[in-house]
Amino acid sequence: MKVRRKEVSTSLWKYGAIFLLLAVSVSVFVLWNMLFKKKVKSSFIIPTFSSDPYMQHGFCTFQPLSPKEALEEDLILESIAWPETPPLPSPLSLEVTSDPVHSSFTILPRSAGGQWHVGDSLEVTIKMYDYQGRPKKSGGDVLFARLHNAALGAGVAGQVVDHLNGCYSAVFSLLWEGHAQVEVTLVHPSEAVTVLRRLTAEQPDRINFESLFRSSLVTETATCNVCLRPTQQPLCNYTNLHTGDPWFCYKPKKLSCDDRIIHSHGKFNQNLKTNEEMLFQDGVNMKVSIRASGPANITVFQKNKDQPEVKSLKVKSGPSGYCYQHVWRALGGTTVHHFNTSSAISQCLEGRNVHLYGDSTIRQWFEHLIEALPDLEQLDLHSQDQAGPFLALDYAKNIMVTYRCHGPPIRFGNVPTRELRYIANELDGIPGGPNTVIVIGIWSHFSTFPVEIYIRRLQSIRGAVMRLLARAPGTLVVIRAANPKALTLYETLTNSDWYSLQRDKVLRAVFKGLNIHLVDAWEMGLAHHLPHSLHPQPPIIKNMIDVLLSYICPQLH
Repeated sequence: MKVRRKEVSTSLWKYGAIFLLLAVSVSVFVLWNMLFKKKVKSSFIIPTFSSDPYMQHGFCTFQPLSPKEALEEDLILESIAWPETPPLPSPLSLEVTSDPVHSSFTILPRSAGGQWHVGDSLEVTIKMYDYQGRPKKSGGDVLFARLHNAALGAGVAGQVVDHLNGCYSAVFSLLWEGHAQVEVTLVHPSEAVTVLRRLTAEQPDRINFESLFRSSLVTETATCNVCLRPTQQPLCNYTNLHTGDPWFCYKPKKLSCDDRIIHSHGKFNQNLKTNEEMLFQDGVNMKVSIRASGPANITVFQKNKDQPEVKSLKVKSGPSGYCYQHVWRALGGTTVHHFNTSSAISQCLEGRNVHLYGDSTIRQWFEHLIEALPDLEQLDLHSQDQAGPFLALDYAKNIMVTYRCHGPPIRFGNVPTRELRYIANELDGIPGGPNTVIVIGIWSHFSTFPVEIYIRRLQSIRGAVMRLLARAPGTLVVIRAANPKALTLYETLTNSDWYSLQRDKVLRAVFKGLNIHLVDAWEMGLAHHLPHSLHPQPPIIKNMIDVLLSYICPQLH
């Protein structure tokens, strides 16, 4: 994507304009706060991997929790618990694993008989079989379900229920008239989940991180992680003083811990056991459609006022929205407006500061706004292309948009350590108010770690959100959910949809009940006809931005 950049001139008037805007937006108190919060522990320690106050999970280090937070963590872990998956036979063979070709789904007849109507629920039974055609007796397969109509550009995600015996149900809300086709996809067989679970338990460091240390003419590199294997080598402790988020590097042989200047992601170690790779084959048993054992579609008629809706008792709630004519329609809550022109977008954002924090899926939003708004000029801060920070201004409309990546773990290359900021710290430095919009999207870079690390990070961010809303109740806070993606072997072992699904559930649980808004990227990705991608294609990003702008300007249209 071509990004318009405006060089920061040394001329007096441009510096004056920039500093005047920043002076209005950020108080002296905030600047002091931000300077203070950049401090981290940079201490030399002898590793014992059992010292208080940090807790150990294998060789991963967790910051301690209060009793209330620990109880919450237990409840979250219980709520996202995946069914037990079968142990792998030795030697491993596909013959006893879930086979999408032998498996099938069946549309169940309407429970009250007669025709399907808008407002009804459609139920589908899915039966899984192995490669020998034998029915599976246990659950744990990862299945996606979608109802769609290509001609209408319509689609809605189905809710899958695991009956733990090889049979599943998928429930769909009928939301449009006309043709509706069922699509069921095997994302991973249950046996693949067994491997993914083991990788998290045994190899949370399968993606390693490195730091560059420099002093004068001497440079060294060292491995870093929140999960460092115990050795006799001393550690540098970079635990954040404010949030308590732990981060460590093996100490360089010659240089000091304070000489760390660059953070990067390192190598990926693929340590699968013999034949396990066969469980992750694109087009064979990974993201493969399951056939229908009968009709795969129905006809939906206009809602009949005199006829009661037929609902499924297998699910407690319906979808958050659906696609129609390729655009997102929310069900309940804020009506989604469509901001199709630059003038409509700039009118909504006029006088506002929009701060985007998170991974590259949030950086996409910054890039979209730069592309959509000709008068929103991105200043060249000589930042790293992936990590930022980025700043864009529209002087005439008094619009400021910023982006900053979240703190480690972050799989970006060559990030100056001075730019490694934790979202909670950044939020504590924002005054907030009715003209401030905070957008947070943090999920993708936590997939290889025990989920407890992600829970603790979100609890820290939630605390900062609560403090922000307490001192500035008019601040708008928006959370971006995870999204499904295309899967290669590498993507699966580091960022599988199964990992993302678990973390998406955690995110919703941690922020439940707060005065925040959710952009449901998960259902938006499942419902849309475009292929899944870690970085969704522009039409899906446009739908997400429309939801964001509708939260900001619910009465504009």
